[in-house]
Amino acid sequence: MSKLNLHNSLTRTAEPFIPLHDKQVGMYTCGPTVYHFAHIGNLRTYIFEDVLRRVLEMNGYTIKHVMNITDVGHLTSDADEGEDKLERSAREEHISAYVLAQKYTAAFIADLRKLNVELPHVMPKATEHIAEQIALIKKLEEKGFTYRTSDGIYFDTAKLPDYGKLTNLKEQDLKEGARVVVNPEKRNANDFALWKFSPKDVQRQMQWDSPWGTGFPGWHIECSAMAMKYLGETFDIHAGGIDHLPIHHPNEIAQSEAATGKPFVRYWLHGEFLRLEKERMGKSAGNILTLSELEQKGYPPLAYRYLVLNTHYRKPLAFSQEALDGAKSALASLHDKVRQMPETEIGCAEFEQRFMEAVNDNLNTPRALAVLWDLLKSQYPDGAKHRTLLVFDKVLGLGLADIKPIHAPKAVMDLVAERERARQQKKFGRSDQLRSEIEQLGYLVEDTAEGSVVKPRT
Repeated sequence: MSKLNLHNSLTRTAEPFIPLHDKQVGMYTCGPTVYHFAHIGNLRTYIFEDVLRRVLEMNGYTIKHVMNITDVGHLTSDADEGEDKLERSAREEHISAYVLAQKYTAAFIADLRKLNVELPHVMPKATEHIAEQIALIKKLEEKGFTYRTSDGIYFDTAKLPDYGKLTNLKEQDLKEGARVVVNPEKRNANDFALWKFSPKDVQRQMQWDSPWGTGFPGWHIECSAMAMKYLGETFDIHAGGIDHLPIHHPNEIAQSEAATGKPFVRYWLHGEFLRLEKERMGKSAGNILTLSELEQKGYPPLAYRYLVLNTHYRKPLAFSQEALDGAKSALASLHDKVRQMPETEIGCAEFEQRFMEAVNDNLNTPRALAVLWDLLKSQYPDGAKHRTLLVFDKVLGLGLADIKPIHAPKAVMDLVAERERARQQKKFGRSDQLRSEIEQLGYLVEDTAEGSVVKPRT
């Protein structure tokens, strides 16, 4: 069997995956901030992470998958400025922040289920782990990594010599701090909030007592506190969108390693953006498209999953209606072919090996899909193809196991065979007559490059 290789953002290279504990893998993936519906750009990241988990499982690993739910502390600026996104949206929708978080968490989980994304084993909420976050901040304070300003407790990045190693930040970049809004009270431009004080003139719904005053946790601290609680101080894999690469993930590393003195994560993986006409899709840009909106336009959720799989996770995905139409058509064709296939216990070992080589090459799903279509064009019996397609789908997640073979009556299949012969002999009048007879028996027949496909009439 081929060995799994993953591109590690920390080393900026593809390298063999070697877990800390034999066949046990700890994996943390950054979850949503539940102040609005997830858009399809967000969902691309969760599909990539789902493929990662499925590939690990196919390689025989037992996974403990943790994904956070951010329901407090994520401000409108990633640089610790602005209003809490949950508090703002709750005010706009005239509901409590807690009800708002429940609403959008449920919608997010529903989207994952529609996309055949395996749910994490643990989905901790930031609001339910305030004590763990306070304890982690206290540890950083005891080690001399924090300082106080008028609006909160901050991490002093100058105290950590290798701060920014995930993105290879240069000292000049750190001094200029071009990527963040500069707070004049911060010692260094890239310092970040661990705990924010509640504004004196604003009544927050979400706030807690702490050794430093009433307030709420900064955005970054939750991931470190919850990841280490459920996976330990050092674990195997941390994945997320590429938007977390400049700020959020470097800050996670900094506060975690400063607190424990140990490496935080061994493999960091980041998925690229989905783009609309060369622009990133995002709520702030006002150009979001949700999965429900795609469904309303007649696109099955798995058609979007198929579209995502057609582009490598480390490359931007150019989204268009034409591309989605193509994915919808390809998925429907695949489902139709599976529907025609008998079930058997023997697969196609040659193609299963090729598929494993593709997905073990840093999750190369476009190459894996090419192997799938090569299999369908091959001379292997349909039963063997069916068995191998089900193996492929353990990674691809395209719902093939849910498709039941058509067991059309012998009379129907005899007419289909006769019609196929008429088509080959260019007797198109007879072919049309036989199509009508098949429809009268309750079935439809469609012509494809690989032959006739039979479906029940709906």
